[in-house]
Amino acid sequence: MKKFVLAAVIFFLVLSTAIIKNTTKQIEDEIFTAKENIRVLKSEFENISLEYDYLSSAERLLEYQSQYFEDELIQKNINDIKIYNISDDINKIQNFKIIKE
Repeated sequence: MKKFVLAAVIFFLVLSTAIIKNTTKQIEDEIFTAKENIRVLKSEFENISLEYDYLSSAERLLEYQSQYFEDELIQKNINDIKIYNISDDINKIQNFKIIKE
């Protein structure tokens, strides 16, 4: 009878240890996921906070422009902006090398 009680106690201890370890592993996974989410959200918060602090209004932008850039910034017409395609230049350079050789 003593052997049966001892075996039952050992079985109960092993079973409870397995359950506790499994539960602990799940909790650790949840903590890791929460920390990763917090890290990503903290990075986003820092970016948004920076944007809000410095770019929150047109008045602030004009203030920073006059304070730091004075007359260096000028307004451009959007139609005057041209698209530069670097792949065309690479093709021209390669063709030039072939012809030159």
